[in-house]
Amino acid sequence: MSTSLTTYLINLDGSDLRLARSAAQLDAAGIDYQRVPAFDGRRLSVAEFPDHDAAAARAYMGRALRGGEIGCYLSHLDCARRFLQSGADVGLVLEDDFELVPGMTDVLNQALDWLAASGEDWFLINIGARKSKIFSPIAGFAARGQGFSLRRAHYFPMTTTAIVWSRAGAQAFVDGHRTIFAPVDNYFRFWLTRNGRGLCIYPPIAPAWDSASEIDAAGPERRHSGRAAFYGLKKQRRLWQDKVIALMHKYRLT
Repeated sequence: MSTSLTTYLINLDGSDLRLARSAAQLDAAGIDYQRVPAFDGRRLSVAEFPDHDAAAARAYMGRALRGGEIGCYLSHLDCARRFLQSGADVGLVLEDDFELVPGMTDVLNQALDWLAASGEDWFLINIGARKSKIFSPIAGFAARGQGFSLRRAHYFPMTTTAIVWSRAGAQAFVDGHRTIFAPVDNYFRFWLTRNGRGLCIYPPIAPAWDSASEIDAAGPERRHSGRAAFYGLKKQRRLWQDKVIALMHKYRLT
């Protein structure tokens, strides 16, 4: 592969079993990586984060954010900054609950080579999402007898288990950061659905094996605290607003 890639693994201090499982997979795949200590915000209140915009969070999400969500966002921001300080062309960021599928590196290499040759304008590729909605296929690849599709993700998939940055995308994320008003996966959907520079590979080549995040761990009471009045309506408004924008991009109505 002519495109140079650097890999970052987000892992909480003390999550040794997750680190060992992740390291074994990456070593087996021949992927060098740098461990990035996750920002642990689980025991912090949102008032302790100067970047947090409570009013904007309630307006967009319909609820207050949790310390763990902000910590996860800051961990990804840290990885984007580290990538920009490297000399690599693209940056692979993994959370420590990924599961590499057979042929993962073959598919990723093919996709990155195709993108480099095509001159496609992209910011971020989601390679871990199990769902892909409102998309346009742009290229196809095969590995180990299975087909994979590179898609323009008009409605950017949720989950940040495994994402790939272009330098332009990471720079835009870092430069555009002002305040935090949404969990990082919600923010990426908000941002990339509007600028049209999000891609995904489907089926996923590095999906999550464990849906329970340790960085954003919260009990039922904390998950439901801080909700605004008519939270359900606000959530549905957010989802449908993003879907309408995605459909407009897909059918070139903008």
